[in-house]
Amino acid sequence: MAKPKYITDLARIRQIPEHERELLKRITDKFVFRVNDYYLDLIDWEDPSDPIRKLVIPNADELSEYGRWDASDEDTNYVVPGCQHKYRSTALLIVSEVCGAYCRYCFRKRLFRNDVNEAVTDVEPGLKYIAEHPEISNVLLTGGDSLILGTPKLKAIFERLREIEHVKIIRLGSKLPVFNPMRIYEDEELLETIRVHSTPEKRIYVMAHINHPREITKEAVRGFDALHRAGAIVVNQTPVLRGINDDPRVLGELLDRLSWAGVTPYYFFVNRPVAGNRAFVLPLAEVYEIVEKAKSYTSGLGKRVRLSMSHTSGKIEILAIEGGKAYLKYHQSRDGEYGKFMVLDCPPEAAWFDDLPGNERYWKKPVKRTEAVVSVNALPEFPPRKQTV
Repeated sequence: MAKPKYITDLARIRQIPEHERELLKRITDKFVFRVNDYYLDLIDWEDPSDPIRKLVIPNADELSEYGRWDASDEDTNYVVPGCQHKYRSTALLIVSEVCGAYCRYCFRKRLFRNDVNEAVTDVEPGLKYIAEHPEISNVLLTGGDSLILGTPKLKAIFERLREIEHVKIIRLGSKLPVFNPMRIYEDEELLETIRVHSTPEKRIYVMAHINHPREITKEAVRGFDALHRAGAIVVNQTPVLRGINDDPRVLGELLDRLSWAGVTPYYFFVNRPVAGNRAFVLPLAEVYEIVEKAKSYTSGLGKRVRLSMSHTSGKIEILAIEGGKAYLKYHQSRDGEYGKFMVLDCPPEAAWFDDLPGNERYWKKPVKRTEAVVSVNALPEFPPRKQTV
């Protein structure tokens, strides 16, 4: 299959009426837009509410000031430039600010802006930090999209990480398994690199970002299979998104199709209320109800998925929402409160942990550990974006 062509100018997408393109230009002047022709072909252009369209085509609500730029206070997790260490056993290397697809709901939408720079070209400080901290057994390469990196760059990072004995798992956060699966199954050098560095004792995991069952095409399944044959383990995580997958039967089909393809359903997330993604946010009670109904349509393999909020204080699992109460526990905890059980009032409009009355009893806002990044929540609203060719 021919390499997909990437489009960064909305004016080139003729399926969008000219008057609409003119309106959307206000958004693309502020935020990066990037898509490819393979993914555009998945859109039903006759349907203005098409979920694939909503994932990648800008919408007017992106200019809303609702929410913060960094709803989970990631800027407090940086220990050296380009490296976050929030949970004891896991470190994040921000290896790329570039995405294959700039999903319009993205919780790191601040990276769409020209005045935020969290990725670094030199990963040496992060690698040195990881080597000096034997408690770190997992390293997530993220951004951006880690599979946007050229294979030689990925190979070099893999080699360095495999020199660190205590790093057992390397994770690759990526949308490319469904956005550009050809990048996977047509790149034998990439697959061989994974074969060498994903062993029975030390695996490579691909943390796929698949939001809708229509993204699981025959090309995507071929990509999953290529990754499996190379020794990688593929899991999936997606937020529950208004207008995209907020239908129990859609989510149930997604769980089924992931399981059939050998992709582990890992997390359903509550969408973080970051600036510019208000259109995709749902109340917690509604998200819980959708997920529970979706699980009723799938097998036990699909039911492995956990519904969580990736909050400043940790990953908070939603066990139940019933009778105006939210029943929660810390699945991961920044402060070592693993498994801590919480019962809080849950107003109908609550969409995030911070919206639940009394939540402040269970956590305290952390302070920044390094000056490696700017305080993204204090950024001025919507500066002009650098124009690139």
